[in-house]
Amino acid sequence: MKKDKKYFISVAGNIGSGKSSLTRMIAKEFKWNPYFESVQNNPYLSDFYSDMKRWSFQLQVFFLSHRFNAHKRIINSKKSVIQDRSIYEDVEIFARNLYLMGRMEKRDYNNYRALFYEMVSYLKAPDLVVYLKADLKTLVNHIKLRGREFEKSIERSYLERLNRSYTSWIRNYNQGKLLIIESDELDFVNNPDHFNMIINSIKKELN
Repeated sequence: MKKDKKYFISVAGNIGSGKSSLTRMIAKEFKWNPYFESVQNNPYLSDFYSDMKRWSFQLQVFFLSHRFNAHKRIINSKKSVIQDRSIYEDVEIFARNLYLMGRMEKRDYNNYRALFYEMVSYLKAPDLVVYLKADLKTLVNHIKLRGREFEKSIERSYLERLNRSYTSWIRNYNQGKLLIIESDELDFVNNPDHFNMIINSIKKELN
């Protein structure tokens, strides 16, 4: 990695995969600017988990707007950046999954996709996407441990379908470099060796 070069990395992964923790740790390791997705200040999230069909379109538009603005700031920044979840996951994973589950109307889904592709046509893709791959058991355990009230109603079937969508998206991802981290047996938060292994893999991809 070159000290004077600006890098842009996105950490991708399902709910509970450890994205935010890894983003925070990588930012500290490299002294990069972190960008996190809006969870605590999201006005739709709690309502969405209570009634997905009613609030799916509003939630996805909120995330798209937030991530589009973040992505623009990242591109314009002179410093290297690590981002918690990419804008591409919004349409390819979450909106698509809600539509396939019958929890987003077809006209809303088509409207959302048209808006998404118009917006991302103006954006530069990350230099590297780091995908935290985790099975359902790992995701459920992580969600329970962090104890967010609004996540208690998340269905296992919802997480399982998201994982399938991630598998499909990752298989066809062609926007740039991709690093897949098999995270079920890793504890990068508490085990320095596991974290260093990820850091070394990132350095190798960026060199």
